[in-house]
Amino acid sequence: MNSVDSALELLRRGADEIIQEEELRERLQSGRALRIKAGFDPTAPDLHLGHTVLINKLRQFQTLGHQVIFLIGDFTGMIGDPTGRNKTRQPLTPEDVARNAETYREQIFRILDPDLTEVAFNSSWMGQMNATDLIQLASRYTVARMLERDDFQKRYTANQSIAIHEFLYPLVQGYDSVALSADVELGGTDQKFNLLVGRELQREYGQAPQVILTTPVLEGLDGVQKMSKSLGNYVGIREPANEMYGKLMSISDDLMWRYFELLSFRPMTEIAALRDEVDAGRNPRDVKFQLADEIVERFHDAAAARQAHEEFVSRFQRGAMPSEMPEHTVTATEPDGQALVPLLKEIGLVPSTSEALRMLKQQAVRVDGERVEDRELKLPGDGEYVLQVGKRRFARVRIEKNS
Repeated sequence: MNSVDSALELLRRGADEIIQEEELRERLQSGRALRIKAGFDPTAPDLHLGHTVLINKLRQFQTLGHQVIFLIGDFTGMIGDPTGRNKTRQPLTPEDVARNAETYREQIFRILDPDLTEVAFNSSWMGQMNATDLIQLASRYTVARMLERDDFQKRYTANQSIAIHEFLYPLVQGYDSVALSADVELGGTDQKFNLLVGRELQREYGQAPQVILTTPVLEGLDGVQKMSKSLGNYVGIREPANEMYGKLMSISDDLMWRYFELLSFRPMTEIAALRDEVDAGRNPRDVKFQLADEIVERFHDAAAARQAHEEFVSRFQRGAMPSEMPEHTVTATEPDGQALVPLLKEIGLVPSTSEALRMLKQQAVRVDGERVEDRELKLPGDGEYVLQVGKRRFARVRIEKNS
């Protein structure tokens, strides 16, 4: 296998689609360092493992010697991307964008090589455009083509509002590729329309159209819905090592292979060998340890990964409580104590009241090691308790009396 074939094999791993692969082959054969673009709107300050599927693909291009452009959409973030939504999305304030963008810069270099990464902000060129420039950009694309986008089409058919500024989002994202002379643009499968707009606009501006590589959406810890902080099924890349380790060990045996394919840096031949070992009778938990070790070491260090491994074994295989856990002090809301259900939500052990009730029903809540099911339970004030939800979530709570 020649070097270009090897590169394509690496880049196909975990990719959903390449448009057009033959064009990518030709550019790889040219021998020059390609400009690989991926845009991120700073809509939230924290990245999770779902985001890193695409960032890992950027890293693969870097290992092949290409230049990555990590584009922070500070301008587009203030428009608001309507992708996948059935109503207008609220734009961010300039303060939101600046604050979130700064955290992105710190987080991405846990994966990417700083020497082969250019961090760009699309306000650098969009902020210089006047009204005439923007109108000329808008003239390059038609409303009919814009309505081919699935979410716009659904809203149009349902007589739901589409604001004119929402049409500007894919145009600006597409123009970013023109401004950066991108050879390749990466994005999630939900961004395919926007990526294609970039390809068309490059033709309009006399550039060779970029190759598009889309990556799949990573399922969250539940194995069903996409990884999302709002759904509570995520692993944040800045989470404490023990928390990250425990979450990874909680995924199903089937989901483990999906995580190996999209998140691990191990060669696929090595992953296939691990799968053969499991099929031959090896305990899947032992292989899952290897996945958790690798991911935690990547975002912390080897020592933290070893400690998290040992902590997990001690806690779950020997029944011990963690040596460290979050601590909270609350004042009882009533004279006779603090109701357990709202307390679990308040201290972050569950994302919602309904989740607290569900975990109680499943007998997955413990107070000082004792399983509880009473949804009306109150914990007396002037006491300290260790609360546990499921196998991984612990907190020590001091409840002060309501005076």
